[in-house]
Amino acid sequence: MSTISGSCLCGKVSFESEDDFKKFHLCHCIQCQKATGSAHASNLFTAPKNITWISGLDSVKRFDVPGRAISSAFCNNCGSNVPYISRTRKALVVPAGSLNGSPNIEPDSHIFCSEKASWYDKAVNAKTFDKFSQ
Repeated sequence: MSTISGSCLCGKVSFESEDDFKKFHLCHCIQCQKATGSAHASNLFTAPKNITWISGLDSVKRFDVPGRAISSAFCNNCGSNVPYISRTRKALVVPAGSLNGSPNIEPDSHIFCSEKASWYDKAVNAKTFDKFSQ
């Protein structure tokens, strides 16, 4: 099995994982919108022990939403989302955008679509550019 690396935006937090992800969900719930500042979270799921922290573990800050099974972990320097163990302790949740390459699987599903951002469908069909538009 190959490994895949990842990091936060500033590079302070870095990690490696076996490229052995079991699920890949795009979650549109309101909490994931708030946690990511985007239309959805893009999270991969693997075994809880499937991570080696290379640097910056002491810079990881975790937030657990009170009364919910929703969490988030981020670099306390740049704010980028980083991997964390689910509250059930059954999975390592890895934000897809934190990876330095493509994982072994593609997204399985869009979940909590009843809560998706009202502008999401229009955004999917918007014009595309390789850099800032003129």
